[in-house]
Amino acid sequence: MKDKSLVKQFDDILANGGPFLITAHSNPDGDAIGSSLALMHYMRQKGSEVYVVVPNMYPEFLSWCPGADEIIIFDRQAALAKEKIAGAKLIFCLDYNAINRSGVLQEDLQKTNVPRALIDHHPAPETEQFNYFYFDTNKSSTAELIFNLINDLGDKQLINKEIAESVFVGIMTDTGSFSHAINDANTFRTVAELIDVGIDAEWIHRQVYDTFSENRLRLLGHAITNRMIVLEEYNTAIIHLSKEDITEYRFQIGDTEGIVNYPLSMKKINLSVLVTEKKDLVRLSFRSKGDFSVNDLARKHFDGGGHNNAAGGNSNQSLKETITRLLGVLPEFKETLNY
Repeated sequence: MKDKSLVKQFDDILANGGPFLITAHSNPDGDAIGSSLALMHYMRQKGSEVYVVVPNMYPEFLSWCPGADEIIIFDRQAALAKEKIAGAKLIFCLDYNAINRSGVLQEDLQKTNVPRALIDHHPAPETEQFNYFYFDTNKSSTAELIFNLINDLGDKQLINKEIAESVFVGIMTDTGSFSHAINDANTFRTVAELIDVGIDAEWIHRQVYDTFSENRLRLLGHAITNRMIVLEEYNTAIIHLSKEDITEYRFQIGDTEGIVNYPLSMKKINLSVLVTEKKDLVRLSFRSKGDFSVNDLARKHFDGGGHNNAAGGNSNQSLKETITRLLGVLPEFKETLNY
């Protein structure tokens, strides 16, 4: 059987020629975009033809990232995206470990017979769906994995400012601005090396976290003041936003980013859930403190998953029905939530 280690096969993969395609999950976040752009810049330095395709638009606060304007957005450029998928010699799957997490890309990814390479840090990867692997569930982010991959390939000298900025964005956002998944000292060694390359970490932080519109800030205030339920017996807080809420505050992609984290700042809250009514479904974002696994909760009850302390899920029921369903499953986790 051919070795499936991406590191061992990388040189042969490049030697076979491109074009190559880099893909990320639906609703791409800072880690999905940062890791994808970092790999894109690296592979272009190696002389490869490579493109990035994502299912839908990324948040506006990531638009400054080097190379972001080259990303092909499937739901805006479907014909071009399909062309790049069909023409790729190998497809990299970044920051997701199951093909169904690619959303509208799924059908085209499954239709093509070209090899797929997994680079990810989420638990329980569906390895049978991929031909090559580079994953570590103990790492802070997929962006940190890209940094490690480049080092493992002996190309540390190729890490330029564009790669370094992209990796930093991924690490910073996927750790909640260095508030979780940071107990590995190597994460901070990586950040130190990125700063040595010449990035301005303070400036990058401002581009991501200090670019709120007035509407986004008012939506945050509305969510906490008028849409937050605190359930003391379960050490849980739930924030719910309807389509009417979203419309009233002129929602832009990324405007709900981070809202789910705020309830965890309360002393006795160990689980926070943001329930948002979308056009075709209801989206749930879960965050937790300590050892409570929102990954288990999301996988078992809401067709989702993620990490121990950060996960997502979906519901095809109405907003009201979804909240009722969520309230119904909390007793199952009462003991572990009240630690």
